[in-house]
This record gives sequence, structure tokens and C-alpha cells, in this order.
Amino acid sequence: MSTALNPDEHLDGSGNRISPALRTEALEQLLTERGLVDPAVMDKFIATYETAVGPLNGAKVVAKAWTDPEYKARLLAEGTAAIKELGFAGPQGEHIVVVENTDTVHNVVVCTLCSCYPWPVLGLPPAWYKDPAYRARVVREPRKVLAEMGCELGDDVEIIVRDSSAEVRWLVLPQRPAGTEDYTEEQLTALVTRDAMVGVAHVTK
Repeated sequence: MSTALNPDEHLDGSGNRISPALRTEALEQLLTERGLVDPAVMDKFIATYETAVGPLNGAKVVAKAWTDPEYKARLLAEGTAAIKELGFAGPQGEHIVVVENTDTVHNVVVCTLCSCYPWPVLGLPPAWYKDPAYRARVVREPRKVLAEMGCELGDDVEIIVRDSSAEVRWLVLPQRPAGTEDYTEEQLTALVTRDAMVGVAHVTK
């Protein structure tokens, strides 16, 4: 009896499966060698979506929630729909659930299986989010991992680890920093970082 190969699987000369990451790296190298891709341009494009464009969308959502109690209620009740109100939607953003950090509860997000991430509001996932060490350790010892990343929490603060998946992608609504009562929505947006919306950092002035 013959066994059919999965067309999605790519094997090397020894019959071993080649990971998607290695295939992507090989493709990038091939395109670069042929002069079809400029690595510097590609790196800049990735950095822009990883740290600027995407996270800025999420920061606008957070700032809106901080200044509009009715919007905040909708955001916590139905994240995807409320985020779409601001024009942010698309692939990897179909099922977003928003959870709020408070004085007594701190949420932190991980994807233990791969790197599921709410792209429309956070952009591309950073390297550390995809790192196996983070994915394993933040589940076992979240308080220690957060402290190592500069996010210190008191022993009286409950930490909840939210595991993103294809079914649900989590977004953290961080605490609004003290002393920003007179800030405009635009000024608040500038304070919000990607890491705060993953739950590995506080928002500061």
C-alpha cells in the first residue's frame, strides 16, 4: 500500500521535513542573490510593521478606552467589534478578546503553540514572543519572567497568563498611568507601547 505525501510538507534530500522558517530564509537568500530583494528595505519594512504601524493601531484603541467609558465597556464585552469601530480589522484579527489590567490583576499574553498574535492592532510579533523560552517559561513562572523584562509586580497582584490561539487572540488593556488625567487622546496614544498591550510592560509617562 502506498502512502500519499502531504503536499504542504517540504522534505530535504534525506526525507526530513524542512521548517517554514528555513524555507522562508532560503527564499529570501535566493531573491537577494538574484537582486530582486534589498535586505535593508525588507528589514525596514518588517521593523515598521513590528514596532510602528501595527502597535500604533492598538495604542489608539487603548487611548480611546481610557477616555471613553462607553467605548471601554464595548471593547471589554466584544473586542473584535469595538476594534473594528476604529477601522482596524483583517487577517489574524477576527477573534480578539480584550482583558483589563488593574491594581489586583495583571494579564500577560503568550502563544504556547506557535505565535498567534492580533496583527491588526499589534503588527508583527516580535522575536521574543516567538522564542520557545518565553513561550514555555511565562506559563510556568510568569512573575519571574515579567520581572526579568522590567515589569515588576507586587506579590498581592494575581497574574493571569492568556494563551492565544487560532480561535482567540488576546489584547491587554493596560492601566492608565497616574498624572495623565488632563492628557488628550492623542497624548495618551503616544504613551502606549506594544509590550504593554502584550502585558510584559507598564505604561509610563
